[in-house]
Amino acid sequence: MRGPGERAVGRSLRRKEDHRLLTGRGRYVDDVVVPGVLHLALVRSPHAHARVGAIDTSAALRLDGVVAVLTAGDLPGGASVPPLVPEPRLPAYRQPALAGERVRHVGEAVAAVIATDPYRAADGVEAVHVEWEPLPAALAPDATPPPGGARVHEEWRDNVYATSAGATGDAGRALAAADVVVVEARVRYPRVAGMPIETRGVLAVPDSADSITVWTSTQVPFAVRAAVAAALGLAEARVRVLVPEVGGGFGVKGHVYPEDVLVPAAARRLGRPLKWVETRREHFLTAAGDRDQTHVARLGVHRDGTIAGLETRFTRDHGAYPTLGEAITLNTINHLPGPYRIADYRGMGVNVVSHKTFLAAYRGAGRPEAALVLDRLLDRAARAIGLDAAELRRRNLVTPEQMPYSTGLTYRDGVPIVYDPADYPAGFERVLSLLDYDRWRKEQPARRGSSRPIGLGVSAYVEGTGLGPFEGADVRVDPDGTVFVHLGVCAQGQGHETTLAQICADQLGVPVESVTVVGGDTQLVGFGMGTIASRVAAVAGPAVARSAAEVAHRARLVAAEMLECAAEDVVLADGRAGVRGVPGRTVPLGAVARAAVRSRATAALGRPGLGACAFFYPGSVTWAFGVHAVALEVDVETGAVRLLRYAVVHDCGEPINPMIVEGQLHGGIAQGLGSALAEELVHDAQGQLVTGTLMDYGLPRADELPPLAVEHLVFPSVVNPLGIKGVGESGIIAVGAAIANAVEDALADRGVRVEAIPLTPARVFELLRAAAG
Repeated sequence: MRGPGERAVGRSLRRKEDHRLLTGRGRYVDDVVVPGVLHLALVRSPHAHARVGAIDTSAALRLDGVVAVLTAGDLPGGASVPPLVPEPRLPAYRQPALAGERVRHVGEAVAAVIATDPYRAADGVEAVHVEWEPLPAALAPDATPPPGGARVHEEWRDNVYATSAGATGDAGRALAAADVVVVEARVRYPRVAGMPIETRGVLAVPDSADSITVWTSTQVPFAVRAAVAAALGLAEARVRVLVPEVGGGFGVKGHVYPEDVLVPAAARRLGRPLKWVETRREHFLTAAGDRDQTHVARLGVHRDGTIAGLETRFTRDHGAYPTLGEAITLNTINHLPGPYRIADYRGMGVNVVSHKTFLAAYRGAGRPEAALVLDRLLDRAARAIGLDAAELRRRNLVTPEQMPYSTGLTYRDGVPIVYDPADYPAGFERVLSLLDYDRWRKEQPARRGSSRPIGLGVSAYVEGTGLGPFEGADVRVDPDGTVFVHLGVCAQGQGHETTLAQICADQLGVPVESVTVVGGDTQLVGFGMGTIASRVAAVAGPAVARSAAEVAHRARLVAAEMLECAAEDVVLADGRAGVRGVPGRTVPLGAVARAAVRSRATAALGRPGLGACAFFYPGSVTWAFGVHAVALEVDVETGAVRLLRYAVVHDCGEPINPMIVEGQLHGGIAQGLGSALAEELVHDAQGQLVTGTLMDYGLPRADELPPLAVEHLVFPSVVNPLGIKGVGESGIIAVGAAIANAVEDALADRGVRVEAIPLTPARVFELLRAAAG
């Protein structure tokens, strides 16, 4: 409990939702039980690219318990997946709920078997016979297929979806200057996966001929509602989407999938409740991954270490369908200059499609790629001019006096990029101190030439957070004193029930325990954009504050009638309304809510009760900042990398709950270590996924994580009234870059050049062997 008058925001309160989750009372999609439910399983393509011939369903239909087998022709003509980010000026494509004449990646579904239980449905899948005509597959991110080569979308002229660009100054001129030392790198960030504990799932219940309720494990319920309504030809108000507990999202569930449309369409056709829950193998094959960028980049520096210019040209392989359009590619371009003064910069990304599972966003969403590229170049430039890697960065950081700092680029929301005021150099020096950088540097020469040399890596980053256009919140006080906060966003473990309750509690002067936060229901608030892009605290948070402030205003007016005083003399504290300076003269806030139903004061405001709904529209994103530093050792005999110390300094503005902020950073760092050291979705020459089990895809383990030294900086945002910057994705951004820097630093005297992650023991061993050769 907090003391009288003590603010809830800024305190590390225990998460309200944890007791429910830790005691097994969380309710996920597969826990939702409705009478008469049928189960769906999918017949999926074994080929990366093939024509679909005859589909024989007769054997499946003869199996006990199989109710129906549906193919593309059985679905409404509009049963397809709309892009999360529409791009009307770019080539059109259609991602069907069930593929018809052609499949474009391994795992794309062509038929749905519906049975009385999931086991009979799986047996039915095995009994369906499909005639496949395998076709050549486009698997390399080539902009133009060779003559006669495969095109992913036959109506396109090639496999290019779009070319994205951003520039400021004249990078070509700056890099060509005679006094500039230029370094170059070909850097690859592989395809990786978010791998949430809970796979995806959908349950659809037709309520009547013209309405349907859908439970789904998603981050974007309103996008799902729009897709289902369009596919079924219903008004959006007739489609209710509910999101129960979600066992991790990380961006993987941040857009609409074919199954989100297919299950409701099939349920409506049969007039029966229908459930589909993804297997882990299906998740590997068909859930969207991210990254898959290859850069050719150059950096120029003057002999004093100041950056002269930077340029990169890269590809992003979207897989079969460019679900997020240019968004991730533009994120990389806009974040690549980082927290440094770079007047001359050019970035160009070619968005290509291939016969692989489609990409979307995974935590970081274009920013880890930018950090890896920039930091590989910075380290090499420092080595080229004989400067310590940390010192080169120190000489180029944006200073507090230059804030707010304009990069000269334009963010993907169309607004010029301007960094929020902060002290980047102070954060940088603090992380070096936390790591004990100078001590490790002094120890490093003694370990050169040994079987376990030491390497140091540093990576500083910025992150555009709190993407608009809006979020809303409906706040109302029940006569029993409970405050309900209804949201347009849903949670996947971020702690919304705690952090947003803290914001509301401060505005209304009530205990946090009295606030109940509810999201994930499209009937609660009319609109919502989703829990993506590190945006809930920075966009939904101000909406909660605005709604709660309006409720507090209404409460003061009603309480003034009850207490016979002026409204400006009413104080809201400890769940009661009282008169300033008269301690014993108070009434419970619940009683005020009851009186507000018939109050003349609320009548004058045009609405009874203590409730308000408001939306917050940020002008643009707000810019967070952070620095990661690592000390590690490399076993040159086995290639194994062992982390010795890891330090992080991060600025997320005003932290609502510092403990939750630290938890977000820890989670992001752990996922970043997975990408840096073990994780990669690898496809063979036929487009088959060869790392498609947890035996082959190396998730990080607890014994691989060192103690994490994390420290918060507080430089309030100027974009929203609460001073909040997002933090959900920040922890993952710099990890791969810092570790790549450190491994090359450890092995530079042996001629090793690190240009790709993950740095598995096998890859490090091969780098050592290649350098020795």
